[in-house]
Amino acid sequence: MLRLTWVQPEDLIGHELRQARLDGRNPSAVAARWRAAGGCEAPPRAGASPRPPSPYLRLLAEDLLDELADLPSPLAEKEPTDLDRIKALCPDWPAPRPATLSPSRLEAAWLGRAVGCLLGKPVEKLPLTGIRLLGRAAGNWPPADYFTARGVPADLLAAHPWNRRSAPTSLAENIDGMPEDDDLNYPLLGLRLLQRHGRAFTTADVARLWLDELPAGRAFTAERVAYRNLLCGLEPPHTARHRNPFREWIGALIRADVHGWTNPGDPAAAAEQAHRDATLTHTGVGVHAAMFAAAVLATAATGAHDVHACLRTGLTVVPPGSRLAEAVRHAVRLAGRHSDFDTVVDALHARHWPDHHWVHAVPNTALIAAALTHADGDFTGSVSRAVSGGWDTDSNGATAGSVAGLLAGSPAALPEHWTAPLKNRLATSVGDFDGIGFDTLAHLTHTEATRPCPGPSRLPPSPLPLR
Repeated sequence: MLRLTWVQPEDLIGHELRQARLDGRNPSAVAARWRAAGGCEAPPRAGASPRPPSPYLRLLAEDLLDELADLPSPLAEKEPTDLDRIKALCPDWPAPRPATLSPSRLEAAWLGRAVGCLLGKPVEKLPLTGIRLLGRAAGNWPPADYFTARGVPADLLAAHPWNRRSAPTSLAENIDGMPEDDDLNYPLLGLRLLQRHGRAFTTADVARLWLDELPAGRAFTAERVAYRNLLCGLEPPHTARHRNPFREWIGALIRADVHGWTNPGDPAAAAEQAHRDATLTHTGVGVHAAMFAAAVLATAATGAHDVHACLRTGLTVVPPGSRLAEAVRHAVRLAGRHSDFDTVVDALHARHWPDHHWVHAVPNTALIAAALTHADGDFTGSVSRAVSGGWDTDSNGATAGSVAGLLAGSPAALPEHWTAPLKNRLATSVGDFDGIGFDTLAHLTHTEATRPCPGPSRLPPSPLPLR
C-alpha cells in the first residue's frame, strides 16, 4: 500500500499534538483519546508511519485534528500572522534605503545557496552525533569541504547511513553539477512568480503558479498539505491552517531568498513580499521566519553592511515577544560568547530539542543566526557551521550560504573547491529551468530586482482552479 508522506491524518495528528504544546494550547485530553484508541506518535524522521491504520483510526485522526484546531492559543496576540498586526508589534520597522545590486553579487548568492544546500544534503535527517562522527572520520571536521565516504569505516557508515536519496549526487566523489532540491526549486518558483506578476503579486498568484509549475511530489510538509488543500477547494490563507501541523516549520523560510535579493536596501518590502508568499502555507512563527530571512538578505544585498547588522535588521520585522525573536536573540548571544561552535550547537540542542521537530522554524532559524554570527559572515565558516549544527542541514546551509554569498559580493570571492563541482548547472523539475546556469539565473533575477514595482504581469493570469 502507498504510504503518502506528510498528508495522512494518522501521521498528522502526532505533529499537531506537538504543535499545540508549542503554541500554548492544551492538547492533553485529545492526546489521551488518541492514545486510548491505539494511535501512535508522529514518525520522528520520516513523513509517514510504516503501516496503514484501521479506517476507524483514520477517521478519528481527522476529527481530532479539527478539534485541536479549535483550541485557543495564548500566544496568538504576541505571534500574529496578519501583516498589519505584525507591523504594529514592531517598533523599529525598517525604512527603505534602496541600493543597486549587481548580477555578480546575485550570482554569488545563487551559488552560495546551492553550495550550502549541497553540503547539507547527504547528512539530512541524521542525528547530530552521526554528523560529527562521519565528518571526523573523514578528517573533515568542522566541514571544510563536501562530505565524503572515502576513509570512513564501514561500521560507522552502517550505523549512520547517508541520506539515501541524496548520497548518490551530493557526496564529494559523486557531485556532477547541482542536483535537484526543494531548497533550489523554491527560489526558481519565486523568480518565475516575479516574472509573471511582478513584485505586487498576491498569495493567490503564488497558489496559481504552484498548480501550474510545481509537481506535487516535489512539495513536502506544509507545502504538500497546502497543495492538497488547494486541490480540495480551499483558498489562502485557509490553505495554511486546515489540518496543517507543519505551518510553523521551515518551508516558508526557504522560499524567502528571491524576495530579499530583489529588494536590496528595502528589508521591509522584502519582508512584505515574503509574507504574501508564506501565508499560502504557514502561520505565526513560520511566517515570521520567512520575513526575518528576507529582511536579512535584503540588507546583505546592499554590500554595505556586516552580517551582524543584517541580523539585527532581520529582527526588526519580527514581533519582539515571539518565540522566534527570542530564539534568535539567544542564539546570537551564544555565538558571541563561545569560541567553539560545537559548544554553541550543544546549547541550542539542549534548549530546543526534542520539543521541536527537526524541521521546525524556531530552532533552525536560531541555528542559522548563530552560524552567521560565529563565522562573522565568512563564506566557508557560515555554511560549515550551519550544516554542522544538524537539524534541517541542507536548508540551513542554503540560507547561510545565500547570505554569506551576498556579503562576499562575487563568484570569484567564493572558494573554488565549493563552486567548481557545481559546473554552473542546476537540475530541477520546475518549468523550463532544468540545466540552467547560475550566471543566467543571476541575470534573470537582476532584471526583476531592477524592474519598477509594481510591475505588470507579462503573462495573462490563468484562473485559480479552486471551484
